[in-house]
Amino acid sequence: MTDAPLVAVLDYGSGNVHSAVKALVAAGADARLSSDRVLVHEADGLVVPGVGAFRAVMDALRASRGDDLIDRRLAGGRPVLGICVGMQVLFGRGVERGDDTDGLGQWPGVITELDAPVLPHMGWNTVRPDAGSVLFDGIEDERFYFVHSFAAQEWLLQTQPPFPTPVLTWCDYGSPFLAAVENGPLSATQFHPEKSGAAGIRLLSNWVSSLRAH
Repeated sequence: MTDAPLVAVLDYGSGNVHSAVKALVAAGADARLSSDRVLVHEADGLVVPGVGAFRAVMDALRASRGDDLIDRRLAGGRPVLGICVGMQVLFGRGVERGDDTDGLGQWPGVITELDAPVLPHMGWNTVRPDAGSVLFDGIEDERFYFVHSFAAQEWLLQTQPPFPTPVLTWCDYGSPFLAAVENGPLSATQFHPEKSGAAGIRLLSNWVSSLRAH
């Protein structure tokens, strides 16, 4: 499909990227795994995947200058979608078993271990999106696939007009945590859309469709 939005999946050494590319194609994107700086900057959308430890993902992003690419896109108001640890590193810091690591700092806050009797939180769970969500349009009551032990458990960013209020989506596992954030050009999900069946493809399709408006 020639008018499919071009989506770059940032290639910085993270695992599980090929399933994300396939899911984005199924969602209607021209998706390409790339570390090419021009393509990553100029694509209609950028997806930042992430699996494993917060520090390892940050080290790999910095080594590949992926942090700079994300900064440049957002400074220009160009859409970015973080997935799993790719969501976590958007916050100010991550603390994993005593390892305190600076994140990308797009949002204030600290990623901490979930307060739950069994970790990791692995499997399907429902979410609670705020009104006005683009990502969850039509799939507000669906279940999504999670696998993580750490998350953002509070939202600290204060916005004032003319900036729009971020759309927050919460999930419960032991205690509430952020399952997704939609904040201007920057969106993120703690769960894996590419592992969430038809609902995950629909969520990615909602995001891909929103790229046409930019």
